[in-house]
Amino acid sequence: MTITRRQAIDLLDRHHVRPSRALGQNFVVDPNTVRRIARLAQIEAGDPVVEVGAGLGSLTVALVEAGADVTAVELDRHLLPVLDEVLTESDPRPRIVHGDALKLDWSRLLAGHSRWQLVANLPYNVATPLVLDVLDGVPAIDRMLVMVQREVGERLAAPASTPAYGIPSVKVAYWASAEIVGRVGPNVFLPRPKVESVLVRIVRRASPATPADPGRLFSLVRAGFGQRRKMLRRALAGRVGPDDFDRAAIPPEARAEELSVQQWGRLAGAPE
Repeated sequence: MTITRRQAIDLLDRHHVRPSRALGQNFVVDPNTVRRIARLAQIEAGDPVVEVGAGLGSLTVALVEAGADVTAVELDRHLLPVLDEVLTESDPRPRIVHGDALKLDWSRLLAGHSRWQLVANLPYNVATPLVLDVLDGVPAIDRMLVMVQREVGERLAAPASTPAYGIPSVKVAYWASAEIVGRVGPNVFLPRPKVESVLVRIVRRASPATPADPGRLFSLVRAGFGQRRKMLRRALAGRVGPDDFDRAAIPPEARAEELSVQQWGRLAGAPE
């Protein structure tokens, strides 16, 4: 049974819990929304899914109903009794883990399956670092479906030469393909935020988008976007010379936001 707004308010009252602004807690209290998330995650029976920020368990229940084998991670210890109550009759019962997703021992958490999907309603302050950390260091997670603030989602999925394109966009594109697959209004949350949210699907590539050395690649990306109003010949002065621009077939007058991850790779010295 997914949780309605009235049920969520009753749960919080009975357990003497209030949403934490410091933790960015906005609980999903619309059954149609959590079912939509589970559907867009394209879950098949038995799929191992790790949910970050389980909250009141509404999305957790929808994932179980879709057939997922769920490991639910929750940082707020005050919500653990709420989750325990909500998930009591779930079949199969999810594994509940108390922990900080930015400090998890992922290899231990995900032991037992070689491939996982991450599904989550992520608060603004952890969304970008969590997604990038997972792409960088948790290859067992090969798909993600995350609900994030609209501006965050647009940055994660932005293509080159668009206003939202930046360092996170290049990092995501290096490891994966990303697209916005849905929009979510503030009315489905408790409390209601003042921003819109989006659903972003991220699918890991079989291999990175460019064979360039990632250390060199992202050193250039950071330098370029650190002075994004400047032409690259100035922003990357001392790092990339005229011959490097010629070899990469990139105009030195270009700016950072104009380059795709493959072009950044060529500039970093990836073979043609």
